[in-house]
Amino acid sequence: MTEQTAADCLFCRLVRREIPAKVVFEDERLFAFEDVRPMAPVHFLLVPKAHFASLNEAPEGAGALLGEILLRAREIARAKGIGETGYRIVLNTAKDAGQTVFHIHFHVLGGRHLEWPPG
Repeated sequence: MTEQTAADCLFCRLVRREIPAKVVFEDERLFAFEDVRPMAPVHFLLVPKAHFASLNEAPEGAGALLGEILLRAREIARAKGIGETGYRIVLNTAKDAGQTVFHIHFHVLGGRHLEWPPG
């Protein structure tokens, strides 16, 4: 895993508005934005504002935050019109799973038929 601090983390920089993003949701704990390389008609990322690299580094007691992320993903998916047709939530953990930005993040994809297995 590549070590990143909150100072040089891409997603932390997006949260701090140092880099522009198409924001779809923000509150005091969460930040959601459109993926710059969408893999489906609807593809956004949902991140906690608190920086930790992956699920492996999630602090003890993060269960409420992680649950909040899933419920917020559901709410945004509904608002984007894919709540009933279906959506996929993807969490890549570490390099072999395809994680390239080491700030925990959830991809939410929908708006088309998604194949299984994904790849």
